[in-house]
Parts: sequence; C-alpha cells; structure tokens
Amino acid sequence: MYAIRRATVRVIKKNASLTLRSNIFIRGYATSQDISTLLLVEHKDNTVSTSTLNALTAANKLGGSVTALVAGENPDPVVAKLSKFKGVSKVLIAKDKLYEHGLSEIYAPLLVNTQKKLNFTHLVAPHSVFGKNIMPRVAALLDVSQVSDVIDIESSEIFVRPIYAGNAITKVKSKDPIKVITIRGTAFPPAEVCEIEASHEPAPEAEKPVLSEWISEELQKSDRPELESATRVVSGGRALKSRENFDKLIVNLADALGAAVGASRAAVDSGYCDNSLQVGQTGKVVAPELYLAVGISGAIQHIAGMKDSKVIAAINSDPDAPIFQLSDYCLVADLFKAVPELTDKLKNK
Repeated sequence: MYAIRRATVRVIKKNASLTLRSNIFIRGYATSQDISTLLLVEHKDNTVSTSTLNALTAANKLGGSVTALVAGENPDPVVAKLSKFKGVSKVLIAKDKLYEHGLSEIYAPLLVNTQKKLNFTHLVAPHSVFGKNIMPRVAALLDVSQVSDVIDIESSEIFVRPIYAGNAITKVKSKDPIKVITIRGTAFPPAEVCEIEASHEPAPEAEKPVLSEWISEELQKSDRPELESATRVVSGGRALKSRENFDKLIVNLADALGAAVGASRAAVDSGYCDNSLQVGQTGKVVAPELYLAVGISGAIQHIAGMKDSKVIAAINSDPDAPIFQLSDYCLVADLFKAVPELTDKLKNK
C-alpha cells in the first residue's frame, strides 16, 4: 500500500545549508518490533575485519535483532569470535569452499535465499571492496535499490550518506520493503566484546551457480598496518615522479612513523604503487589520527577519501595547493629535501 508523505532532504555544503521539500511516494514499512537485520561478515585468516565490526554498530542502530552470516571453507574460528560481540543475536554458518574467496556470483544467492527464508528487513555489509562487490548483485536479485556508503542512521528507513565526492550530505528515505545497505566503516565505532555468547546454526541452503571461477591471487605481505584501519597514514602523489622515489621517500617515512602507506589516484595511474593503496572516492576511505599528504595537490576525489582524518598535514611546493585549505599543518617545501630530513629526525628520535 502506498501513501503520499512530505519528505525533507537537507543538503549541507561547507557552512551553508539548503533544504529541499517535495512530495514522494513511500511504501509502508515495518515497525521497530518487526525489524530484523542480516549482517554479511567479511573475514580473512580467521579474523573478522574491522569494517564488519563498524557495520555491526550501525546495524544495531536500526533496532530489532541482528543476525550475522559467516561463510567460508572453515568459518568456525570466525564464528567463535564474532558470537561474542555485542549486538549479535545469532550467527548463521555457510560452510563451503566456494565461499572462501568472496565471489559475488556465489554469495548473492546465499544472501537472497537467507532473506527469503528468514524474512530479514535489512541486509547490511561494510562499504569495503568485499561489500561493494556483493551487495549490488543482492539488491538487483531482490529488485530493490541499494543505499550505499551510509555514514549515519536516523531510523530504520532514513539514512545519511555523502554525495558529490563528499561535498554534500543527503538524507535518503528508502521506499523498499527490504533495505540493502553498505556502511562506511570510518563513520561508526567498532562493536565491543560482551560476556553473552550468541547462538549459531547452519544458514539456509542456496544455489551455487557456476558463473565464475576463482583461479589465483598474488598477495603482497607487509608488516605495516592495514590502510583502512591504520591510525597513521602517509600518502604520496604524482609529484614524486617515479616508483623509485615513492618507495624511497614515502615507504621509508611511513616505516619511521609506524604508518600505513597510501597514494593518490594520480600516483597509482602513473604506476608508482599498487592500486590497493589508492585513497579517495574510487579508492579506500580512511580516517586515521594522522594523515600526511606528500606531493598531493588535493583533488576533490582524493579529499573525499581522507577528509575525516583527525589531523591532516601536507607537504607541497605549491603554496596555493587545495590540500592546504583542509590541512591542520602545512609545509611549503620541496618534498625531495623535506621528506628525507623528516625521516631522519623521526628515526633518530
């Protein structure tokens, strides 16, 4: 059944705000007593991802119960850990080798069938590469619209998300009876461990279509912190001029700071580093305690991925670089002189 309601969308840009009002059609929705959420769990090497714990906090804001879905070849260690986190009422287990590598063609039918069998009103996943790969296919199979990159939850049907590369914030009221949502991890604190352990049971069986096949992967192991969850990040831009300079200056400075390594899209496109290090609208979103931008001009796409950092410092030879408008600390200098000097002082300290 449909009803016409008056909806308000508030768009905020810098210090100005604009309120737009319009009549829209909204479907009826479940009451808080009827809300039930299915959380898709991302895990690797028997460890629950930090972004999943952030998404769990967001899922609890929806109200109702939260059921976690863990899939993989041997998910039992992950289930044991996840069942102890606050807010998890039940854990569903899908044990199969096909789920090990997070292929969306395999995961999507599992989530859809689980929703249909258990009548979940909300399907939630972290807005990571894992979640962004799977949830659009789930939404398409359920014939609903996905609400992506949510940074706040006002109710079970009203969500806050950034638009225009983070320059504006919008409130979205979903019209769908089933909400498919991805959560920006940096916008919510991770869930805490509690003393009560959640129960667990097998997930409903689902079709495993042979639409794609996992062949192999090449992993670059590092002792540095993971980029998305690091408290310190050092990022390099195109001004570094080469991969050798990137490795010599950015990597050494990050090691001296005990920081993760990031990069602008320009640096990635120029071949200075792997695209897994890209920070920005089309890369990873980070919010560390310290973000140090070296040789990065500050394009709007890059700003969208790091503007929530607690302290932002920048080194650039251009005093008019846009990055300086956002930075707490600015150093106008030649990075090829400033970075080695800073690295030496940090190592000596």
